[in-house]
Amino acid sequence: MHLSDLRKFFKPTQLEWRVAQQGEKNGKPWAKVLVYLSNRAIMGRLDEVCGAQNWKNEYKEGPGGGVLCGLSIKYEDEWITKWDGADNTNIEAVKGGLSDSMKRAAVQWGIGRYLYCVEDNWAQFSDSGKYTTKIGSTYYKWDPPRLPSYLLPDDVE
Repeated sequence: MHLSDLRKFFKPTQLEWRVAQQGEKNGKPWAKVLVYLSNRAIMGRLDEVCGAQNWKNEYKEGPGGGVLCGLSIKYEDEWITKWDGADNTNIEAVKGGLSDSMKRAAVQWGIGRYLYCVEDNWAQFSDSGKYTTKIGSTYYKWDPPRLPSYLLPDDVE
């Protein structure tokens, strides 16, 4: 097991995007978007690098009603745990808090940490976009921007 493999870049198809800010200017939509990893992508990376039997997570109540996640990896004969936490979310509060705290604990291991280096990104609006957002009373379709090549795996053009 090479723990440094946890830090490898993810393929664009493994990344998720969400709108951080949006609006209209001169009758045209704009949206600043953020990139993140889903828990499924994180679990897949852990399985790939560590093996499903060599990692686990546990949760406990965090300060102020949030949740803490301890993400443990068995390295040689020892379990090593790194913790991080998150507040419960507005949508599916408990599930969202569990998910967010695990994502944050994964960053402690280096999983997806490079995504914090991604500069401001802007949605590319088109009629055939993958995602949809509502601005005012109008729905718009958009695609995420392309990440710079230095943040992509070597086998992605």
